[in-house]
Amino acid sequence: MSSFPAREQLRQRVEYTYKFNAKTGRHGWLRLTPAYSLKIVEELVAGCANARRILDPFCGTGTTALCAAYHDHEGVTSDINPFLIWLAQVKTARYSPASIEGARHACAKALNLVANRFVEPVSAPPIFNIERWWSAEALEFLRLLRAAIEHVTQPETEARDLLLVAFCRTLIEQSNAAFNHQSMSFKGNEQLSLLLPADRGAVFMSDVRFVLNGASENPVGSTSVVLSDSRKLKKTLSGPFDLVITSPPYANRMSYIRELRPYMYWLGFLENGRDAGELDWMAIGGTWGIATSRLADWERAEEHFNSPHLTEAVQAIAHADNKNGVLLAKYVAKYFDDMWAHFCELPELLASGAKLHYIVGNSTFYGTLVSTERLYAEMLSELGFSQVECRPIRKRNSKKELIEFDVVAQWK
Repeated sequence: MSSFPAREQLRQRVEYTYKFNAKTGRHGWLRLTPAYSLKIVEELVAGCANARRILDPFCGTGTTALCAAYHDHEGVTSDINPFLIWLAQVKTARYSPASIEGARHACAKALNLVANRFVEPVSAPPIFNIERWWSAEALEFLRLLRAAIEHVTQPETEARDLLLVAFCRTLIEQSNAAFNHQSMSFKGNEQLSLLLPADRGAVFMSDVRFVLNGASENPVGSTSVVLSDSRKLKKTLSGPFDLVITSPPYANRMSYIRELRPYMYWLGFLENGRDAGELDWMAIGGTWGIATSRLADWERAEEHFNSPHLTEAVQAIAHADNKNGVLLAKYVAKYFDDMWAHFCELPELLASGAKLHYIVGNSTFYGTLVSTERLYAEMLSELGFSQVECRPIRKRNSKKELIEFDVVAQWK
């Protein structure tokens, strides 16, 4: 077996969920870009050839589990977000030639319904200021296409799942969202692409071809995708695991729920803003909507991880010359309390000698550097892990102090 089997199909399955912009050098699918690249994951998996079971407790789009399975391991991944669970399940599933051909025929039928308006469009999702996201013409096309997909496929079938992944790719291509900098923004009217209906159909057909090509060669290993809170893994997962490769949310106050909301609304995983805020509050690092107001009332439990470095950083942020300093100090404290709860779950799930790789970046708040990698290392050492080290991977952006690390450790 080669070091990187089925690389093209693996790459395409990973890229079900994002697109590369050659002009900006960025990947865009509203933060569904893996925080760590496929190359890094493959190197880590290939470097642990004897690892039978590989765990990713922060699923994202399923890259680690998918890579593990393509390398003939058992990949197990979990997340608290049901949309990401669905997406990872679709990406890691095995597909028969009949399923792929069925999805291809369903695509043709759906586009025929759209072209001839033989189907009633679904209601537009209740996204706030939806007109910023799509022009009236694009929105009408997407509503028709979403209805057509439901008409030509059955619920919870492989054909529907594959077409919905392609639909998600198409809806962001048709959107006004821009990816020319770190955070998502919207294009001005002068930048919008005015496609004809037939062109929009061609975009969807191209996306379906891409998805089906990725599905054409199945991973040889197995996968399991589990809805679970990373702070309560022992309730839903069974060990032992030989290797952990993951990239948890960074302590940067970025809401993954906020970034994912167009897909979650279009696919029915969200129905209103309050639900989005509730889910964000449940996730580690979320502060969108109702999560922000709840954070203002949050207080640390008496038993939490004690670190002089964390205490110093939290106090510095709280006393910064900014009205939000106290709130963000709470955010940082809660983030590390949650990560401590997560790390405390690991020992009972790991095999002796199991290795950990946590890909994470540090952060700054009002000039205070929060060394996330150092605090991870402290937590792991406190729990009895050995050979703990922080390996710099790359700069995160032009700011020299912002770096992505691989926090490495081994269970005794």
